[in-house]
Formats: sequence, C-alpha cells, structure tokens
Amino acid sequence: MFKKIICTNKKAQQLYEIEEIYEAGIQLLGCEVKSLRLGRANLSDSFARIVNGEAYLYNFHISPYPHSREAQKLDPTRTRKLLLKKSEIKRLMGKTQERGYTLIPLKVYFNERGLAKIELGLAKGKKLYDRREKIKKKELEREIQRKYKGRIIK
Repeated sequence: MFKKIICTNKKAQQLYEIEEIYEAGIQLLGCEVKSLRLGRANLSDSFARIVNGEAYLYNFHISPYPHSREAQKLDPTRTRKLLLKKSEIKRLMGKTQERGYTLIPLKVYFNERGLAKIELGLAKGKKLYDRREKIKKKELEREIQRKYKGRIIK
C-alpha cells in the first residue's frame, strides 16, 4: 500500500494519548490539491469537530499555490469538510461529547489512487506528569543501551 505523506503532526504524540485512528477524505479545491502535492501544508494547530452531523477540519494551513489566481483569494486556514461515513460520524460525535476526548489530525497523505486523505486520532490529553514520566523512561532506556554497547565492544 503506497502512501505519499505530505505532513505529520509530531506534537500530537507528545500532547495526546491516541486511542483510535480514522481515515477521512478532505474536500479541497484544485489549487489546494496542487499545493499539497508540493508539500506546502502544516498541521501544527489544527483540530477537527463535528457540527450538525458533519465533520470539519479547522486551522489546517495550506499555502496558496503560486501559479493560480484563485488561490490568492482563498484563506489558507479556511475550514474544510471531512468526508466520513455516517456511522463513523455518529460514533465520533458520541465519543467527543464525552469529557476529555478530542479529534486530532495526525497526518495528511495521498493514497495509491491519488486521493488526499487525512488520519484522525481520537485522543485524550496527557497530563504534564505523564509527559515527564515518558521522558524519564526514554532517558533510562538510552542509558541502558549505551552501557550494553560498551560491553559488547570491549
């Protein structure tokens, strides 16, 4: 399965605990698709919401395509509709109304058919102490790896 990844949300893994992952299509204009193919997108502050039974993506920045007149008029962070099945939307609506759950975009890519897709994560925010524990755990694992490497070489 071929995926051409355009951009990823690196902070999502640090700030949120992702429980489920969904794949959705994005409703885009032609000049936005061309800009995405050039890799001119940013997911850093974006989030998704379900409003009136439809899913929308907010603050997803797609830079204007330089060779298009209509792209100059568009807002790069405009709200974009996400294409999901009704059953998925209902499930996500129920989950996001629970306390603490949110929809976070994880990555944007083109699938093997050339369609722009976005990976959404149903996530719960991590507490500060959870993040600190994870950092300490990584540092301990690195130290252990260094010690074992030293023994093997000697």
